[in-house]
Amino acid sequence: MRSGPALRACVALAATIVLTACGGTDPGAPSGGQRGGLEKTALTIGVSPTPSSAPVFIADRRGFFKEEGLTVRTEVIQAPQTVMPKILNGTMDIFKGSYVSLINIQDSGAAKIKILHDSLAAAPGIAGVVVMNDSPLQGPKDLKGRTIAVNSLDNLGTMSMSAHLKAYEVAPDQVKFVVVNFEAQLAALKESRVDAAWMVEPFLSAAQQAGARLLLDTNTGPTDALPIDGWAATEEWAARHPGTAAAFQRAVSRAQRLAATDRAVLAEVVPLYTQTPKEAVMTMAMGTFPTSLNATRIQRVADLMYEFGYLKSKVDVASMVVPIPGQ
Repeated sequence: MRSGPALRACVALAATIVLTACGGTDPGAPSGGQRGGLEKTALTIGVSPTPSSAPVFIADRRGFFKEEGLTVRTEVIQAPQTVMPKILNGTMDIFKGSYVSLINIQDSGAAKIKILHDSLAAAPGIAGVVVMNDSPLQGPKDLKGRTIAVNSLDNLGTMSMSAHLKAYEVAPDQVKFVVVNFEAQLAALKESRVDAAWMVEPFLSAAQQAGARLLLDTNTGPTDALPIDGWAATEEWAARHPGTAAAFQRAVSRAQRLAATDRAVLAEVVPLYTQTPKEAVMTMAMGTFPTSLNATRIQRVADLMYEFGYLKSKVDVASMVVPIPGQ
């Protein structure tokens, strides 16, 4: 199914990885009790096998969680919707999802969502639609009537493509989106089971090295600098664990600042959970890591979703945001 050592290395660990962070609390570090009390100290966090998950791993390796009295266990997920039973029964405490996923969940009524921290904003080159080098498709308008692989439906990929295809007078219902996990998309392209695939880094670079070419960059123009994803919990969980949520926010904020300013710090952790080589992390296209949580910025995503019919009604993102302590 997978092709090429680069792709195998990139995704070999993604489907099964479960990393357990440091256990216990350093007696010399600020404890949860000293910081206002922790309702829960051991957390399971849903991460994606993409660079935007890096701040959680940075916070682990740099001891930021430990200083807050937290022990974390990470579990790779494709999208929050795929693990909703765990989210709803509390066996997954905090999870990362695209803002399209998080807002969709809120609008659907499946759960009330609280956004705890921003993670990544779009930049050119980090996501796009690819085809094989010998594909007859030469431009976005050629996608009309074609089958496109995405990691999940009604999500960031389908929405960002819709925003771009609109400029070429191609409506979302004039293409067929099918779900194929990122790690299986290149094989689906090579076997002609799909005509194109929407990929994100590091899968995007690996595919281009293995015979695919970029047809459409979905982080330019109408989606330039669009907020991509963030860390969230259910409203019920956040209400029951306000001290724990604040501790998580403080730890990730520290890590986010490092991710935003030092590519070498990212290169230390991304290979841990994607096996992307450190050298590739240093040179690959990367989004930006916001150091504040801004509801107005994320509202742009909700407005695009409403425009393309993803929402039954307009969503007020400000009502979903939990302010970060000290910001």
